[in-house]
Amino acid sequence: MASNLNEEVELSKKHEEILGRRAVLLQQMEICYEQQKAKKKQQAMASQAAHERNMKILEDFQKLENCLQTRPLLHPDVINLQTRYWASVEQKLPEWENYLLGKGPAPVTEAGQGCYGHRGTRQDSSPARDKGKPPRPKPKSVIGHCL
Repeated sequence: MASNLNEEVELSKKHEEILGRRAVLLQQMEICYEQQKAKKKQQAMASQAAHERNMKILEDFQKLENCLQTRPLLHPDVINLQTRYWASVEQKLPEWENYLLGKGPAPVTEAGQGCYGHRGTRQDSSPARDKGKPPRPKPKSVIGHCL
């Protein structure tokens, strides 16, 4: 009978220990569940914000597309002049490159004069010495005018 009592006490202790571990595991599961809920809520909010951003970008693209479709085209003479101008610039660039980079004199014209109307080179240094090549003009921004 004493052995039965000892076994019952031991089983009772094991049962209490198991219940204690179960309570700890349940608490850990509850914490994990709350963290997952919070993470899911954050992801839903981020997804909604991304969706709204994408819709705004899509609207901007639609406005831009409409603006480009309704934009008046340049006159063919203007386009022809632009094309000829840039072809001339690209053709003359090798002659002017050293001067524009500040490494040499201005090129001499066919009449034997510099491009500034006097013989020889200019006394002062190249205006582009410290600035590099002059920038090519940028086309008008369509986006700024349309939105």
